[in-house]
This record gives sequence, C-alpha cells and structure tokens, in this order.
Amino acid sequence: MDRIRRALDLAREDRARLVGGEEIATLLEFPASAPSSNEVPGFIEYTKTRVYAPRPKTLESNRIVDPSGTDPAAAAFRMLRTQVLQRMDDKGWRSIAVLSPNSRDGKTTTAINLAMSLANDRRHTVLLVDSDLKHPAIARTMGIEPEFGLNDVLSGDAGVEECLYHPKGFDRLVILPTTGTLANSSEALSGHRGRELVAEMRQRYPERIVLFDLPPIMGADDALAFLPLVECGLIVVAERATRREDLLRCMELVSKTPIVGTVLNRSTTVTSAYG
Repeated sequence: MDRIRRALDLAREDRARLVGGEEIATLLEFPASAPSSNEVPGFIEYTKTRVYAPRPKTLESNRIVDPSGTDPAAAAFRMLRTQVLQRMDDKGWRSIAVLSPNSRDGKTTTAINLAMSLANDRRHTVLLVDSDLKHPAIARTMGIEPEFGLNDVLSGDAGVEECLYHPKGFDRLVILPTTGTLANSSEALSGHRGRELVAEMRQRYPERIVLFDLPPIMGADDALAFLPLVECGLIVVAERATRREDLLRCMELVSKTPIVGTVLNRSTTVTSAYG
C-alpha cells in the first residue's frame, strides 16, 4: 500500500511539472461513499439498439456492482462518478478514456462500473466503447455475445447501429463491444474512420458521455495514438500490481492529455466517507 501511495505522490509531482503545475487528484480508494441522485429518469425506448438481459452471476463473478446498491463498492463508484462529472462539467467535456499502465490494474472493471454509475446519474446517457483491439474484454465481462463490434466498424464490415447493446436493467447505458483483434489496431483507431467515428459519438447527443476503455499504456501504442481524439483521461492503478516506475512512465507518456484523476484499485485500506 505504501509503495503505491508513494508512487502516486511522485506521479502527481511529476505530472505537475509536466502540465504546468496542475495537480492530479486521487479520486478513489475502496471503499468510500457518496450521495446518489434523486432525479427520476426519463423513459428511453431502444428501437435499433439490441437489448439483452445480463446474467446476475456473470456480473457478480466479474466484480460488476449494482450502481444503486448500498455496498461499499457501489458507494465508491458513486463517489468516483461525482468527482469525474465535476471535473468534466467544469470544462464542458463529454468524452473520457480509462487508462492504466499495465493489464492487471483493473481498468476494464473500473470502466464498466464507472459507466454504469454515470448512467445512473440520470442527467446523462452513456456510451461505453471497448477500444481494446488487442485484448477486448467488455463483451465477455458483461455477458454479451455480439455478432459485430468496433473492430468490424473500423474495418468497414458493419455499421455502428449493428453493434450497439443495451443491458436490460441498466437504464441509459449502451455498450459498443469489440468482437476480436484487429491488425494495425493503432492505425485503425487513430485513422480517418476512427476520427469520424469518435466525432459522431461525441456530437450526436449533447447529454451523452462517451467512455472509452483503451489498451494499457505500456503494452502498445494504441492508447497513445487514440488519446488526441478524446477530451480527458482517468488512470487506474492497482495496489500490489502497479509498479512505481510504470506509473511514472505512464504519467509522462500521457502528459498532453488532461487527466481528471487517478483511481487506486484493490486498496486494502478501509477509508471513511468523512474525515
């Protein structure tokens, strides 16, 4: 725990130097708590988007939490949601990339749970995009068996409308999965079709937040090639998994992207909502 905290402190100092003194906030250390919204959601009828019913056992085994739940994990993601929204609303941002130094940091699980909590805020719709064209995981984690995905859209074999899924019971959330790997993935993500697709996702609905789950920073150049297309990022690190040097290098590589915060995943320290 101390090792990760020291790395986060050093990363904040390095990041401040890299981006002219702006500090990164460490947003989440499980567990935490936050108030939930009391607004009533508007009714959304999905006509083209495929609606499916995720199996509760699949979600539970993959550590996907009920965004309205009373357990510490659900409360922690509401806290994360509130702080992310505050930073994004302050800048007028509507697209965010979830990043991590390496593959064992819990990035995809964090991205899914954050997307669900954002959608549960009831002021927004959320589009969660699996942008990992090397090791896609969102479809498996959410129990989706897609025919087409983002890889097919980028290669011209399918339209976006053929790839969208709404998990029944999670209002205002739509998922664009990836079904398989794609050669030259960084070029596909940052190329003409990728830029057009991201622009369309961001501009079609003004109340929509688009959340991209990107490959690990240290594993390939996909994330770095794609980051100029999004407005901000959130970095996920894991206690006992993320190495200090990897975190510092990650911060250096993404220094041109506004970072709204850092998530400390799998923390063994119990924190209070107050204090």
